[in-house]
This record gives sequence, C-alpha cells and structure tokens, in this order.
Amino acid sequence: MKVLYFSRDYTPHDHRFLSALAQTPHTIYYLRLERQSRQLEDRPLPPQVEQVVWQGGRQPVGWRDYPRLLSDLRRVIRRLQPDVIHAGPIQSAAFLAALSGFRPLVSMSWGSDLLLDADRSAWMRWVTRFTLRRTTVLAADCRTVLEKAAQFGFPPQRVVLFPWGVELARFQPGRADAFRARRGWQDAFVVLSLRTWEPLYGVDVVARGFARAARQNPRLRLLLLGGGSQAGLIRSIFEQEGVQEQVFFGGQVNGDDLPQYYQEADLYVSASHSDGSSVSLMEALASGLPVLVSDIPSNREWITPGREGWLFADGDDRALSEGILRAAGQPEGLKEMRLAARRLAEERANWQVNFQRLLDAYQLALEIEQLSASLHPSPLKEQE
Repeated sequence: MKVLYFSRDYTPHDHRFLSALAQTPHTIYYLRLERQSRQLEDRPLPPQVEQVVWQGGRQPVGWRDYPRLLSDLRRVIRRLQPDVIHAGPIQSAAFLAALSGFRPLVSMSWGSDLLLDADRSAWMRWVTRFTLRRTTVLAADCRTVLEKAAQFGFPPQRVVLFPWGVELARFQPGRADAFRARRGWQDAFVVLSLRTWEPLYGVDVVARGFARAARQNPRLRLLLLGGGSQAGLIRSIFEQEGVQEQVFFGGQVNGDDLPQYYQEADLYVSASHSDGSSVSLMEALASGLPVLVSDIPSNREWITPGREGWLFADGDDRALSEGILRAAGQPEGLKEMRLAARRLAEERANWQVNFQRLLDAYQLALEIEQLSASLHPSPLKEQE
C-alpha cells in the first residue's frame, strides 16, 4: 500500500507516526503543509520515508495560499498515485486533501481541530463540514471527538477510535534521584507541567495555582517545561507572587530526554481547557505519576478521581492549588495511585497496540471505497 501522510507541520507527533509507519511494509510519503516560525521537532525523518518536495512546507500558510497549493497537491497525487491519503488536522491538511477530491481519505483529528476550531466561525464550521463529508474514515483519539464529529453529521460507524498511546518501554515508573540531587530537590515535592505556553493549555492557571500553593508549602517545586507566547505573563506571575525560586524553567526538552523528567516528578498537572486523549497525560500515567488535570470531557475518559489522580474545575486556579496541597500532604496515599496509573497506561495507552488501529483505519477506508465502487460503477467501467 502507498500512503501519503499529509500533516500541517513537523512535530514530535509526526515524527512518531512516520517512524512507526516506516516499519510497516507500506510505502510512505510525507507531505508538509507549512513551516511555522517555531520549530517543534529537529529529528530527521526515517530513511524509509520519502519527503515530497512541493510548493508547500516552506513557510506559514494562509487561506489565500490554498488555490495554489491545491493545484500542486493534485499534481503530487497524479505523480505518486497513493492508495490512501492520511491527512490532519481537519481544517488544514485534511481540508486541502478533501478539496483535491481524492479518495479514500483518512482524516485524523488532532483534538482541538474538532473540539475548538470547528466552532470558531461560520467559515470554520463550513470547512469542517466540507472536510468530513469527503472523508472516508475519521481517526479520532477519544469519544469526545467522535461525538463532536457526529454533530457535524459524520457517521460513527466510519470512525476508528485511536488513542495515540505511548511507548511503555520508554516511559516507566522510576525515580530520577540524580536529577533531583543536582537541583537540591531531594526532599521536595515536585510538580511537573509541560504543556505549551499558549492560552488553550492553561499554563497561566498552573502558574497561579502553584504560586498560591507554594506560599503555603515551601517544599513544593515546579518543573516547568516548554515555552510559548504567554512566557511574559507566566514569568510575571511567579515574580509577583515571590515564588520564582521554587520554579525550574526547563525550556523545550528533547524527546529522548523526556522520560527522566517524568521520573523526577511526584505529580503531573495539566490545566488544558480542551484536549483529545492527551499524549503527555498518557506519558505521565505510563511513568507511574499521579495526575491532577482539568475536569474536561476527554480527561474524564481517562481519570477516575481518587484512583489515578484527581480532576479540578477547568480554569479554577484555586482548586488546582488545593489539589497540589492535597497531593503533597499524603505521600503514602500516592503509592497506590502510581500503580493504578501504570496499570491504566498498560491497558489503554500502549502505542504498539494502539498504532495497529491506524492501519485498521487505512484498510477500512480501502474497503469502503471498493464497496462504493462496486455498487456505483462509473459509466466508463460499465462500458468496458
């Protein structure tokens, strides 16, 4: 099978998908829609994957660029003759693939594209509906996304539920004592946050919640990774509250180094206002970390309060603060949560198992189009 993998940019998620696809017997082509100003992934493509050179993938893309890119995408499709196109997010790469008219099309939701972007304007609702109507199979990472697609008329029987999962051999329970010792954190209670510093992910809520808790408990430390447009706001919160000495700014972390940061922490927090099945949440669970995450539908699909961790009201930094203090005050009670977190990851977040569902989506898409062709043959084929 020849698969054209078409994505908006090149991210750690794209690297992981392409690395896994490279190990299959299929021929894999990679098409990049744009190159945004902030580079998120610097690892090279697997040698088995051919990156397609075309007019896109060199700079940020706006709607005015789509007619030009559509013409070139059709040229690429004629040259490569793929058996299936895998494209996402919905309103960018998948939309352009839908405009091309190619089928079978497997559109992969990236969570916020359907949960948030689809409702931003009448235009985005039209783009979403157009793309879904021309999608053969939708790969959705949680039931929340499936239900949202159904609101746009997409039939649930053509959805493949595909929580992306994590590599359980890489993310394992452990204790990075050397890391903690270098920071003088041997006796600290370490909270980990690694979502991007953009409004969607609520890192400002984490900052306010941690600052309030840190004033009450001087043992608390925040391991804050990542970066983004809210950097000034987030740093100012710590400075105004006088807790900057209890925060370590780790910056953008190489994917190969990420597991040890989870092992350095005692609690994972995320205040994201919207999510699919969050990969960082699954990484935390696989690492045996109790979690404290916003009470949004997708997180409720994963977390049972009191078992693997807790939920707090979305956007409520006071509730987040109380959750951090509660977790820090019951170290013995966290032991069972660590075991429960790892069990959940093994049951539902195994990348090696879950990745097969993406291949199943490709096969289902081929079967649907073959059945459609047999039921509705073209006039040319009838003449033949």
